[in-house]
Amino acid sequence: MPSHHVKPELIVMLTHHDKTVSNALELFEHTKECPIRYWGFKDVGLSPKEMMPVVAAMKKAQKVTCLEVVSLSEEDGLEGAGLAVDLGFDILMGTVFYPSIGDYLKDKPVRYYPFPGRVHSHPSILDGTIDEIVSHACELEKYGAHGLDLLTYRFEGDCASLLAQVVQATKVPIVSAGSIASFERIQEVWDSGAWGFTIGSAFFDQQFVPNGSFEENVWAVCNWLQEQKD
Repeated sequence: MPSHHVKPELIVMLTHHDKTVSNALELFEHTKECPIRYWGFKDVGLSPKEMMPVVAAMKKAQKVTCLEVVSLSEEDGLEGAGLAVDLGFDILMGTVFYPSIGDYLKDKPVRYYPFPGRVHSHPSILDGTIDEIVSHACELEKYGAHGLDLLTYRFEGDCASLLAQVVQATKVPIVSAGSIASFERIQEVWDSGAWGFTIGSAFFDQQFVPNGSFEENVWAVCNWLQEQKD
């Protein structure tokens, strides 16, 4: 059932089990014809030197590039922000928010989408009540975050309600990140009015096309989003 909300942007993550895959460049080259603008990967799995050609290939294909930092310390967050700047990423997603990271990025061309709420463990878990997370999201927006990376399905409560309330309380783009492995969840994201969502592991785990390649799984989601249009 098509939603009255604008179709959310899919951000394809070349990551599996929270790590960038070693053949990220090859997978991107095979799949870049897909009409998806946003592509990214995580700050772990490849060295900065290995990341360079992947970012270059994405830019050459006129994609918007996203680096997601899942490390939780201030030091790792700052390092990730430095990496995003050095490699020319468009968006830095994630990091537990620290003013030092926001301050560092203030005069840089990288847009910053930190995690709202209390994030811990690996893979990440999102803690707190919906009200606490919504209030933190509003604080981050006030601080000047360009968007927010919400770990909707890593929340141990009513995930759909959390996402809808964060979207309603803020004006910046909200990205629902992590554990989206079914069309039902994509529909939930769409219904919430969120700006976008990431998928990584589910493409590798063949959640959308059983036994299908990474490329076939990406196309399946891309086509499904096209078909749901009003």
